[in-house]
Amino acid sequence: MTSSSLPARKVKNTVLSFAEGVWALGFAMAGRLFRQPVSYWSSAGGQRVLVIAAHPDDEAAGCAGTLIRHKRCGDIVWIVCVTDGRRSRAWGFNPEEMARRRRQEAEAGLTVLGADRLEWLGLPEGAWSWEQLRLPLLALINQFSPHLVYAPSQIDFHPEHHKAAYGLALALSDETIGFPAPLVRVYQIHVPLTPILTNLVCDTSGVVAETAAALTAYATQADSVIRTVRQRRYAAHFYRLEKQAEEFWQMSADQYCLLHSADPGGWPANRFRGIRFRSLGDPLAYLQGMAERRQLAGLVRR
Repeated sequence: MTSSSLPARKVKNTVLSFAEGVWALGFAMAGRLFRQPVSYWSSAGGQRVLVIAAHPDDEAAGCAGTLIRHKRCGDIVWIVCVTDGRRSRAWGFNPEEMARRRRQEAEAGLTVLGADRLEWLGLPEGAWSWEQLRLPLLALINQFSPHLVYAPSQIDFHPEHHKAAYGLALALSDETIGFPAPLVRVYQIHVPLTPILTNLVCDTSGVVAETAAALTAYATQADSVIRTVRQRRYAAHFYRLEKQAEEFWQMSADQYCLLHSADPGGWPANRFRGIRFRSLGDPLAYLQGMAERRQLAGLVRR
């Protein structure tokens, strides 16, 4: 970096920090005007928690703080990494090297989160079928008998997140599951659930440092996971919490299966916008796709 570029970078960072501060104030004001009743996360301990991550880092990006709180309450946490993340173009690695690095990062993240097990399915990102996911997930669900499943959904634009959600729905709808169906908690990655869908909030203000450490474990994905910190801050402002919060859309397994009953290959593209690297356009991620969110909320409430 040249000395002449330092002032420009400082100005840019100042502008981005100012923008985030303005948006945070906007979320605080919006929370006073538009906040709907939600439940707040709690655990009595002894729960079995299964996390479905389409990519290694999704569990940290979507619910790291909540998982840390689960462990502090004495819950058992298993994390399933569906794909090997080989299609990431970060750092210029070839697909095989990227897959190797991301598995190492997932194992490091498991340690930071304190989770009890990492199930590395490692399907080649972009080249796998529903059946390759359905059967392993069904076996894991029957083995673990989870009370709670944290999962991706179609409130997203990433095709791998859609596919993982669809594969999970197929597994949850299988008639061979021999125990009461778990509750499902949809987490967000870059694409906000917004107050239209959020019905459960976890205050993660007390585990900010631990959450940051879990995100840092994914060094190759630093540019991606760091954006989710802004979402946590906005959520805290909206729900009048101290520092950070994580938002979820909780539903029954039957409702989750209904939500994902359509083949994801038929879902329209670009319905939603995610939080981008820079903060200037953050509100657009909350505004784009509002009609679609209301439609999906109505589907689950039927």
